[in-house]
Amino acid sequence: MLRLVLSALAFTMMAAGGFAQDARPQVSQCQLIAENLPDVTFASYEPPAAQRGQAVSGLQRAQFQEDVTITYLGHSTFQVDTPGGISIATDFNGWLRSARLPDVVTMNKAHSSHYTRSPDPGIATVLHGWNDAAPGEKADHKLVVGDAYIRNVPTDIRSWGGAFEPNGNSIFIFEVAGLCIGHLGHLHHELTDAHYAEIGRLDIVMVPVDGGLTMGADSMSRTIKRLRSALILPMHRRGPPIETFLSMFDASFDSEISQNRGVTVSMRTLPKKPLILVLQGV
Repeated sequence: MLRLVLSALAFTMMAAGGFAQDARPQVSQCQLIAENLPDVTFASYEPPAAQRGQAVSGLQRAQFQEDVTITYLGHSTFQVDTPGGISIATDFNGWLRSARLPDVVTMNKAHSSHYTRSPDPGIATVLHGWNDAAPGEKADHKLVVGDAYIRNVPTDIRSWGGAFEPNGNSIFIFEVAGLCIGHLGHLHHELTDAHYAEIGRLDIVMVPVDGGLTMGADSMSRTIKRLRSALILPMHRRGPPIETFLSMFDASFDSEISQNRGVTVSMRTLPKKPLILVLQGV
């Protein structure tokens, strides 16, 4: 209950700022709650007994402002639509997109399929996962756009020659409507304890499952197990069948092959048992 109240308070504070970008320092609810790991339980909401089975009115749903829709556009690009009307596109390359121009795009420098140097000028907020001004130094993003608080955790990437380039990738985290949503980007190495501490809690995580272009299935499965996310969304699959990735998880995880390209989720509807949901197109 405390977690739900904290998350709702954070959402209310962020939504009050409107749709404009706000760079004021924020407190990450995902990091605060993660201090209880590994004993934390997955986020869930159980309505009072008197309300179970009752329809939720339009006004009540508007007051909750809780549903986040995540749509897989292809490769490692997802579109995240917030309750407040903000649209975020991950690993935006300019050619994997929906009909709506996103308000925010995040990018990673690993390959041209993960970024573009010439995004549509109508996109208000463009966030690079690398540091343009000081190559090799960490990019640092902490900002509010509408009802979304967006931050990043830098990691290294492999160059085409095989050497590691420091801080060329970022794990972008979107805190929306009480949910902590993470996109691992083009993750090339297992995370350190410091990375996990900086990430905090992730209710939903988007994870590359290419089997080796980023990390091998075994290494990636260890990362997912430690993150303890309630909803795992595979992406960036090339070569190995998705079953190769799914086979790395035991009965403590559910898996589902969806017939849809998107999923709508909220604090109330997060699965109580970790679910690997393979969206159409993966």
